[in-house]
Amino acid sequence: MRYLVNSVWESRDCYDIAVIGAGHAGCEAALAAARLGFRTIMFTVSVESVALMPCNPNIGGSSKGHLVREIDALGGEMGKVIDRTFIQSKMLNRSKGPAVHSLRAQADKAHYSRTMRQVLENQENLEIRQTEVVDILTETDEVTKRKRVVGVKILSGGIYRVQAVILCTGTYLRSRCVYGEVCNNTGPNGLQSANYLTDSLKQLGIRMYRFKTGTPARIDKRSVDFTKMEEQLGDERIVPFSFTTDPEEIQIDQVSCWLTYTNEKTHEIIRANLDRSPLFSGMIEGTGPRYCPSIEDKVVRFAEKDRHQVFIEPEGIETNEMYIGGMSSSLPEDVQYDMYRTVPGLENVKIVRSAYAIEYDCIDARQLKPSLEFREIEGLFSGGQFNGSSGYEEAAAQGLIAGINAARKIQGKEEIVLDRSQAYIGVLIDDLVTKESHEPYRMMTSRAEYRLLLRQDNADQRLTEIGYKIGLISQERYDRLLLKQELIKKEVDRISNVNIGTGEQVQILLKQYRSTLLASGTTLAELIKRPELSYEILAPLDLERPGFPLHIAEEIKEQVNIYVKYEGYIKRQEKQVEHFKKLENKKIPSDINYDEVKSLRMEALQKLKQYRPVSIGQASRISGVSPADISVLLVYLSGMSAKER
Repeated sequence: MRYLVNSVWESRDCYDIAVIGAGHAGCEAALAAARLGFRTIMFTVSVESVALMPCNPNIGGSSKGHLVREIDALGGEMGKVIDRTFIQSKMLNRSKGPAVHSLRAQADKAHYSRTMRQVLENQENLEIRQTEVVDILTETDEVTKRKRVVGVKILSGGIYRVQAVILCTGTYLRSRCVYGEVCNNTGPNGLQSANYLTDSLKQLGIRMYRFKTGTPARIDKRSVDFTKMEEQLGDERIVPFSFTTDPEEIQIDQVSCWLTYTNEKTHEIIRANLDRSPLFSGMIEGTGPRYCPSIEDKVVRFAEKDRHQVFIEPEGIETNEMYIGGMSSSLPEDVQYDMYRTVPGLENVKIVRSAYAIEYDCIDARQLKPSLEFREIEGLFSGGQFNGSSGYEEAAAQGLIAGINAARKIQGKEEIVLDRSQAYIGVLIDDLVTKESHEPYRMMTSRAEYRLLLRQDNADQRLTEIGYKIGLISQERYDRLLLKQELIKKEVDRISNVNIGTGEQVQILLKQYRSTLLASGTTLAELIKRPELSYEILAPLDLERPGFPLHIAEEIKEQVNIYVKYEGYIKRQEKQVEHFKKLENKKIPSDINYDEVKSLRMEALQKLKQYRPVSIGQASRISGVSPADISVLLVYLSGMSAKER
């Protein structure tokens, strides 16, 4: 039992929820908790770290854009802020199907951070406090014998009593930045690290990992020769992240990015200096992200490749700093200069900030419930990179769910858990809490089994009703969704009954797109299903097409086209989800005694006792639990139900 004693201060104040950390996870967690009416305090080692982007200067990207759209659909803030602060926007994977379309926006990093901080500072029920939290204070419930959170202690000795704590420490716990022989015990961007909280967490019995990530150098724009690079432009028509943003208000003049490549000379320099890389010398202990490797890793692991892409991206409008995407490194500074200057366009480059690797403490997320509350400590939640994930978007998504569930815990309401068929957020959290991972987890579209249903374009239709019921979506926004859904359904029904004749205008249009009319009586919907045609292309043939409200017209047209064109695939995946739901809805009692379940293999018994899955579906995804074990468990649960009857 941990007592609130021996402090030089009396309890400083009482709050409902404390959020530790002000990165992307902390921002969403604190805003959600405060907006749900709970007095919330956010602790940060530096107010300069609020919504900091210490690595890449963008939001979104493949699968990550889906997460941002889902955060927005639930009532989060990230999408709104990037819509206000982007400098270039592009929809990725347009040449592929809609399931993998993902929005990515280059951010003005300083503007993004300032804007999010402004939102936080003006949010009712929310306070920001710059200090380091050193201890999580708990008591043991006399009835359940379980620990529960009662407060936090800060470096000065001050104590804050709270009912719930959300850990969003990012990459700051006992962090150190390393390049070459240089090792600084700091957080990202030279900010203060948090060096005491890890011991408190270990005393609470929390299992910790040591992970690593890295970032490339920042360079002076004036030292770059862009004539030797390929210009990368944004989309002609910009699509917003937030469903509340008016597209007409964000059609701005965009800043260019640039593409160049490494070459054999670059690789020779790297190979010749691997012994000076902390990654290979053993100086760095933490495990790095497999899907975002350093340039040293790329050269070693993909030795057959004679070049790698390098993106030169602006950090903002009011700075000359540029980011060297694709060339993160922890090599010594002199080697960094040598290798960067072999890249076309960077022959005379000047470094503003050296590349570095950063090590930090995080947890084994399998200690968490799907609600992101620790199984063994009531009222203690966790979100973001501290959970072993990577990326701003993954962090924000977890922070939002942790904030919602911390609030609902205090309210005595049922936790919000999104499953794998509802959202990429559901896939992300389910993977983290059920699957063993010894490296930073990165979201990818391939991780989602039902990605045709979990498109970024329909995130509002999947999740906004949930956000409304939680209390984070306004009545006005919910009514707009209902209107949009009604108009989509009506239009799909209408075009399914519009017959296209064989007149001259029809033949001319079809010939233009190299399409032929199969027979008279073909419907407009049947033509839309053809790969070369679309709802928009066929507009001249659709004389009865209705007008739609301007603020949702483009969204309606997009949804009608996708639903009709992919109807067969969508219905097939919906049937798969029905089967999935049966397993997810088969709940496992929290007090089940797995020792009584006969015929379970020893490994399955150990894993089930350790992770305490909440459903058969979750149990089936735990490494070491086989289909045969699931069958045994189902038989046992069926017997329990029969006894209860």
